[in-house]
Amino acid sequence: MSAKAIREVTGKAILNNNLPSQVCAACRFVPVTDDTNWDDLVRDHPWLRTEKLVVKPDQLIKRRGKLGLIKVGADLAGVKTWVNQRMNKDQQVGKAVGKLRSFIIEPFLPHDQGDEAYVCIYSHRHGDTILFTHEGGVDIGDVDSKALKIELGIEEKPTEAQIKEQLLTHVNGPRKDKAAAFIKALYDLYADLYFTYLEINPLVITSKDVYILDLAAKLDATAEFMCKAKWGDVDYPPPFGRDALPEEAFIADLDAKSGASLKLTILNEGGRIWTMVAGGGASVIYSDTICELGGATELANYGEYSGAPSEQQTYEYAKTILTLMTKENHPDGKILIIGGGIANFTNVAATFKGIVRALQQFQVKLVEGKVSIFVRRAGPNYQEGLRVMREVGKTLGIPVHVFGNETHMTAIVSMALGKRPIPKEPTVESHTANFLLPGGQNTAACATTSREITNQNSLKQSPRPERKMDHDTEVPPVSSKRDSTQLFHKETKAIIWGMQTRAVQGMLDFDFVCSRPEPSVAAMVYPFTGDHKQKFYWGHKEILVPVYKSMADAMKKHSDADVLINFASLRSAYDSTIETLGFPQIRTIAIIAEGIPENLTRILIKRANEKGVSIIGPATVGGVKPGCFKIGNTGGMMDNILHSKLYRPGSVAYVSRSGGMSNELNNIISHNTDGVYEGVAIGGDRYPGTTFMDHLLRYHDNPEVKMLVLLGEVGGIEEYEVYEALKEKRIVKPIVAWCIGTCAGMFTSEVQFGHAGACANAERETAIAKNKALADCGAHVPASFDELGEEISRVFQKLLQEGIIVPKEEVPPPTVPMDFNWARELGLIRKPASFMTSISDERGQELLYAGMPISAVLEQGLGIGGTLSLLWFQRRLPTYATTFLEMCLMVTADHGPAVSGAHNTIVCTRAGKDLVSSLVSGLLTIGDRFGGALDGAARQFSEAFDKGLLPMEFVNEMRKKGQLIMGIGHRVKSLNNPDKRVEIIKNFVKKDFPTTPLLDYALEVEKITTSKKPNLILNVDGVIGVAFVDLLRNSGSFTPEEAEEYINIGAINGLFVLGRSMGFIGHYLDQKRLKQGLYRHPWDDISYVMPEHYTT
Repeated sequence: MSAKAIREVTGKAILNNNLPSQVCAACRFVPVTDDTNWDDLVRDHPWLRTEKLVVKPDQLIKRRGKLGLIKVGADLAGVKTWVNQRMNKDQQVGKAVGKLRSFIIEPFLPHDQGDEAYVCIYSHRHGDTILFTHEGGVDIGDVDSKALKIELGIEEKPTEAQIKEQLLTHVNGPRKDKAAAFIKALYDLYADLYFTYLEINPLVITSKDVYILDLAAKLDATAEFMCKAKWGDVDYPPPFGRDALPEEAFIADLDAKSGASLKLTILNEGGRIWTMVAGGGASVIYSDTICELGGATELANYGEYSGAPSEQQTYEYAKTILTLMTKENHPDGKILIIGGGIANFTNVAATFKGIVRALQQFQVKLVEGKVSIFVRRAGPNYQEGLRVMREVGKTLGIPVHVFGNETHMTAIVSMALGKRPIPKEPTVESHTANFLLPGGQNTAACATTSREITNQNSLKQSPRPERKMDHDTEVPPVSSKRDSTQLFHKETKAIIWGMQTRAVQGMLDFDFVCSRPEPSVAAMVYPFTGDHKQKFYWGHKEILVPVYKSMADAMKKHSDADVLINFASLRSAYDSTIETLGFPQIRTIAIIAEGIPENLTRILIKRANEKGVSIIGPATVGGVKPGCFKIGNTGGMMDNILHSKLYRPGSVAYVSRSGGMSNELNNIISHNTDGVYEGVAIGGDRYPGTTFMDHLLRYHDNPEVKMLVLLGEVGGIEEYEVYEALKEKRIVKPIVAWCIGTCAGMFTSEVQFGHAGACANAERETAIAKNKALADCGAHVPASFDELGEEISRVFQKLLQEGIIVPKEEVPPPTVPMDFNWARELGLIRKPASFMTSISDERGQELLYAGMPISAVLEQGLGIGGTLSLLWFQRRLPTYATTFLEMCLMVTADHGPAVSGAHNTIVCTRAGKDLVSSLVSGLLTIGDRFGGALDGAARQFSEAFDKGLLPMEFVNEMRKKGQLIMGIGHRVKSLNNPDKRVEIIKNFVKKDFPTTPLLDYALEVEKITTSKKPNLILNVDGVIGVAFVDLLRNSGSFTPEEAEEYINIGAINGLFVLGRSMGFIGHYLDQKRLKQGLYRHPWDDISYVMPEHYTT
């Protein structure tokens, strides 16, 4: 939802912080809730003790004065008593009953009745309206009939002179100047801070100042990323009569953190019927159907999940609903409807797997609650999703009925409520796409030119009607040239903004199955990379689509492209669309993003209208013209395109708001007519770029279109344009129309449905009023959405009988190969993985280290040593072992700048190289001579120990071989100058390790070597190496085979590499901080020895 109501305290705080101080008096107020400390309140606001007060609830209640919910002129004690009498008490407002929990206290302003006025600003598609009347207060009456008004266009602002002339004709003297300055400033704030509604009644205007008494307002919540600094923290309360539950807040938070859409509104926590519906439009239709079939009082929730949520997100959503649903049982059992339309791009199997996890978790409670589950869904990978749901249904111990797109979307509601029998579940389709067989590409193009049925599969398809001119309807003659009123044609070329490779491939597959001679995607624009080419498939061939950093370059090099499909995010969609409008070649722009601030959308509409550009969206999946062109993900996967016969044109054109429901309409129309000619989803936001009428008139004036379908919805008045066109006979072709949202009037409190525009602000905007109006003027309006398909079929059959449509034989479409990744997703193929890993997994909701969630790693304080134990050894080691690991890292971190590794790092850094290059130059010096002796020491000492060699025998054997003993010897340290690092580690190991046989053995060797030379001590490499072997062999965490393997694969040396990396990075940062220049080694430190025979 975009336009959200705010509390009065929020609105007045915004006005206080942003209105110029000279135009009105600052609002003084304090909020009061049930946890307010009155003593603190009085201390912080001393005027509460000294002035007369006004108190009223602040919970979006209209006409508080009429309801007796305002206390005027009371002192603090009276206000406190009045609030306490009502706090947490039930209050009826209209049909809604709710508890009073939030109040606002203000100082009472003595004034004359004649000083009261009324001002209201509200937004609509074409601009903003300012209403003003010089009379205000509780008894203002019919504002629309008595108020003066100014109509302002988009980006237009009023002047004080204009305000005085058009609004303040009944206000005189200094009050007129004050009022004009205030209204101008108020409108500037309204526009700049993205209000959508702002009403002040009464507004007190005196000769000295202007005072804001009662205020009601709505903000465009989608503009928060632009206005957060000026709004402050905004709390959007629920409508009165419905308390916000923690579960709703949890889903709202989940939604805010997700690119998907997750919504939940609890209507009746004790209700019997619960829904878990995919899609904003579908969720409304399911609620409609439940209410129409008598389930309004038992409907527990409204909500939707859409936009391709992950398995984990769907699990969290389902778990939340099941938690609420199973809190208490119902004597008749409960019903869970898991429904949805035909998805365009959501992986149905992935979302269903999340739902299945939640169902399995709640199995016992579902059985106890006698829950029955009804499922209907289709879309990408839906066969696997339905299979998973059927399988779990066999194990839950409750009835689970599962259906796909062979069943009407809302039929499961009738089944659940006992209004129709539950049929035997249909046979699951065994395929999910049309595969290209060897040689198929060569014959694909010619197959579509033949009118003969050459494939036995086509016998299963319904006959395709021949279309002819309607004798009763005057329509423009068909021109041999391209019809400029039509948005798409067989040669349409599009530029795609955004790296949407899946959508582009879907468009190319659609082009191929429609037998287009060339791909519809000319190029892509992606400002975050340089110019390059992206690989896609055309049939089974690979092609390259150019990607440009600059839109100007793309337009210049592809001048035949006249459509731009904009996948930019809500934050950048406006700017990229404005840029697109600067190129005259573009005739149509589709804006996919949802949540673009309404003021920006209205500017886009204005600019587009000025340039004659059609905008589809925002908040849309797009549209499709079968046989010609489709926008992005419209129509879903190839199986649905074939199932709905979108590869060739039919006779029926439709327009809807919902993108998800557009795919459902494709399915309904293909089952009940010869198919879709064109379909557009104009978008769910309040102000779509083009309206229903824009597209219906295009369809109507096209002789190929014989019948129209309109799927409107609650909210807005665009459907009344269709009503007027039918009355005036501008539309004479048959039109089947239905507006969703008929359930809205059955709820006791206001419900904002999935789309931003789906909320009625007046009786005229309700779905019921619209359906009645459309039926009265000749549209074919079914009794419910459940009967929409039957109504479409009746109208179509009549056209057949009248000869307006003549049947025509079907021609099979070309076959299209399935992408490898999708085939693997469906389980149709298998392939060995290129990589294997067993230490971490980032695919789920949370990163795992050796199976342990990262949150647990942090919460349990595993530290660096514990993290190493998971990532290196795939297990948790004892505390002494992880402490030892950390000690090793600390003592090996650095050994001064003179050692080879640090020296190399410093030289590289001073040569101006980056951190990674400098670090690597130091690490490359690690080997047998520097730092790399840990593994060697561990191997040599353990082999000698395992052979049973005495320490003296080991030393003698190494001498005979002419090999150094790794881990023995130091250039500086000796018996007389011991290495403190060695002492620290040795003492810890002797104290905390269970047993140290190899360390003891090494210390005996040290006694022998130091007897010959005092610097042949057991060094850091040696003590770490042998102690590590003792850890591997004697901690009880490893088998002997595992211990030997870790020694041989270099795990011990990893400690030195990791530890010394910290030191090398330190040297890099130190040199950069000291701003050291390029290093050149001094001549006097180099011995130059030239060959003698070249010296003369």
